[in-house]
Amino acid sequence: MEQHHFGQTHDVTNQAPPLADYNLLSSDIALSAALERDGAGWHREALLRHGAALTTPDTLALAELANRHTPELFTHNPRGERIDALEFHPSWHTLLSLLRREGLHALPFSDPQRGAMVARCAGYFLHAQLESGSLCPLTMTFASIPVLQREPALFDTLRDQLYSREHDPRDVPLARKTSAMIGMGMTEKQGGSDVRSNQTRAHALGGGGRGADYRLVGHKWFFSAPQCDAHLVLARTGDHAGLSCFYVPRFAPDGSKNAVQIQRLKDKLGNRSNASSEVEFLDAFGIMIGDEGRGVPTIIEMANYTRLDCVIGSAALMRAALVQAIHHARHRSAFGRQLADQPLMRNVLADLALESEAATVLFMRLARAFEASADASSGSPAERAWRRIVTPAAKYWVCKRTLEFTGEAMEVWGGNGYVETGPMARFYREAPVNSIWEGSGNVMCLDVLRAMEREPDAAQALFAAWQADAQAHPALRAALGNLAATLNGPAEQREASARRIAQQIVLIAQATLLVEYAPAAVADAFIATRLAEGCGESGRVYGTLPATFDHAATVERAFRA
Repeated sequence: MEQHHFGQTHDVTNQAPPLADYNLLSSDIALSAALERDGAGWHREALLRHGAALTTPDTLALAELANRHTPELFTHNPRGERIDALEFHPSWHTLLSLLRREGLHALPFSDPQRGAMVARCAGYFLHAQLESGSLCPLTMTFASIPVLQREPALFDTLRDQLYSREHDPRDVPLARKTSAMIGMGMTEKQGGSDVRSNQTRAHALGGGGRGADYRLVGHKWFFSAPQCDAHLVLARTGDHAGLSCFYVPRFAPDGSKNAVQIQRLKDKLGNRSNASSEVEFLDAFGIMIGDEGRGVPTIIEMANYTRLDCVIGSAALMRAALVQAIHHARHRSAFGRQLADQPLMRNVLADLALESEAATVLFMRLARAFEASADASSGSPAERAWRRIVTPAAKYWVCKRTLEFTGEAMEVWGGNGYVETGPMARFYREAPVNSIWEGSGNVMCLDVLRAMEREPDAAQALFAAWQADAQAHPALRAALGNLAATLNGPAEQREASARRIAQQIVLIAQATLLVEYAPAAVADAFIATRLAEGCGESGRVYGTLPATFDHAATVERAFRA
């Protein structure tokens, strides 16, 4: 009789090994090329080091741990005193230490030089392939710096901690810390994206005005990363109809906890490693930054940077899901062949690869535009257009496409992709957040129209450049013509078509970049399946590339471990 060891019913075969110990930068041809052409080649060695460190088994485990052991809120200590303390798993702090070590919270400001913004965005893209929640406080800290720099007296007290490459998790007054994190609080229950309906009030402690001390009374419905050392928030003063912007520290000047009470932490679909909260201001101390009544224009500069990071974060989720799908298909066999050798699977993978590369070249081009202009009103008209018009369009389209993309990549894994023991389910749960955060799809598309109306010279410069790039591509020329016709229609029809307009702007932008920087076959396939007649108008599923296209070569280009 055949003998069996107890508990052994079968051998484990035909399972893909865990993907680890590869380099996130050197395996990404599109990112590597963009790094060089956009002036950030000097940062390559640092990014190569970072790209290798992020894929070790120990580092990969941090992402799973931080999302399984979510933050906890402790409102009171054993004596009944209000403390509003947050407790994170050690993996969370290790992730933040990795981010700060690379300078991803401040690099273009702390070490200004050509390519610094591009280098920072590339590094952010690498980390976002590991874990998304830890990026939230880092993004807000990064985006707060150009706003705070316009308040020299306040910024002088914060510069060293903002630029520090150490992560200091202690919940103590900022003067005693080696580093600082800054958050943001705009949304209230009654308004959501309509921040002009905010009701929080600010009462001057003295004469009032810019740089003066205030007490804030009100609430915020979404208060991101409440453990941050300070937040920028919007509130109304008694002297002005408009909203003003305030710097609200976690600790008051006397060293006591500021009167910002955390009501509860949000129980979120994804982004679970990061704490999001509801808070109330009970005479909380704050300092007005910017001019009174000009809070929205003051804080919108912060939002412009956070929107760019939303694009990068979503592009990174695409890249991470794509690499996992390709790796799985190269190691899994079905019906007598590896999945990667099955013609239809190759079509799916190649189509995903096109989408991912297009997102990568787009965010790197946006990074260059942000570097070329100190703010949204400076720089050449074309660079302003990339920053002011294409950024919200990209935030709409790339973030929106990531939902379908991660679902398709999960399907490549089959049932293994649907369980929480692998990374695909986490990627899928993370996918919606960037579409919602910092302005949902409709808000972004309406902002695109508003930007084009306010800066017609920038829009014209952008379209002129695109027309020159499109001369050799009839489908691209036709798409530009159709977009121009839509934009020249009645105002009400333009608003009703805002999503279609934003979508076409991004697809045309991606097509022109691929024409310039990718192999001709890649650019041609993208144009044929996204912009040719009947395409790109109402959506499409992945895996519908022409059968004559070299799917295998595109998959190989996408990921070379």
